[in-house]
Formats: sequence, structure tokens, C-alpha cells
Amino acid sequence: MKRIALLASLMATPAFAAGDYAWYSLNDTNFVVLIAFAIFIGVLIYFGVPKLLTKMLDDRAEGIKSEIDEARALREEAQTILASFERKHKEVEGQVEGIIEHAKTEAQIAADAAKADLKDSIARRLQAAVEQIASAEDAAVREVKDKAVNIAISAASEVIAANMSAKDAGGLIDDAIKVVGDKLH
Repeated sequence: MKRIALLASLMATPAFAAGDYAWYSLNDTNFVVLIAFAIFIGVLIYFGVPKLLTKMLDDRAEGIKSEIDEARALREEAQTILASFERKHKEVEGQVEGIIEHAKTEAQIAADAAKADLKDSIARRLQAAVEQIASAEDAAVREVKDKAVNIAISAASEVIAANMSAKDAGGLIDDAIKVVGDKLH
């Protein structure tokens, strides 16, 4: 009620400024408005509107507080999840580095094995080439020997034919036929 009286006294000050004008006359619109306003405020207080307003404001404050608390909880949860993802990211980076190192090691081992296989292959090819050269040399030596034998045989046959009689030649042929016959049977 003190508030209403204070409000009424503040509203009535322009009426006092008029001099001998009575501020409590019903002909004065300011006074009528003051009375209507006082009645309106009284009705609001009688029906408990300020309590309802304060309750609504308190409920709204509680709702805002709960939303803030929920937002804090969500923020903390998000920070926890972010920390978890960052930790997992670091673990994955470590695994990736391990995989890369392992791949490099495997690649080096494979390269070393390929070099060893290449060396073995080159050694085998060199050995095969040496064997082919030796075989070609043997073939060439045999061919030279065979030609030398053929030349020696033809030279011997010419010498024998020139120095041998027909009777000696027939005997040699008969002996050769016997030797061949004995060897075939």
C-alpha cells in the first residue's frame, strides 16, 4: 500500500502546481485517472496477479536454469567425446606411422630379396653361358677332331690305295666285314 500512496503522490504533483486548484476534485481528469489506476492496482493485488507474475517469472527462471544446466552437461559430454576422438585420432596416427614403418621394412626386405634373386639369376645365366661356351668349345674340338680324323682317313686311304694291291685290299674288306658282323651280333 505504501507503493500506491507514493505513486499517487507523484502523480498528483502537477495538480499542486496549478495553485489553488483542488487536486481531489472529480472534475480533474488526472485525479480520476489516479483513482482508476489505484483501483486497477488494487484489483491486481486482490486477485494475486503479482504472485502469479512472480511465480511465472520464477518458473521461467527455473526453466532457463535447467536449460543452462542441460547445456553445460551437453557441453561437458561434447568435450568428453571430443577428447575421446582426439585420443583415438592420436592412436590412429601412431598406428598409421607403425604401418608405414612396417611397410618400409617390408619393402626393404622385398627389395633385398629381389636383389638376391637377381644376383642368383645372373649367376645362373652366367653359369649357363659358361656351360654353353664349354659345350660349344667341346663341339668345336670334336668337329675339328672329326675333320682331322676324316682327313687322316682319306689321306691314309689314298696312301693305302696307292701302295696296296687288290688282293691285300680284298683281305682287309673281308676282315672288316667279319669285325662288323661280330660286333652287330
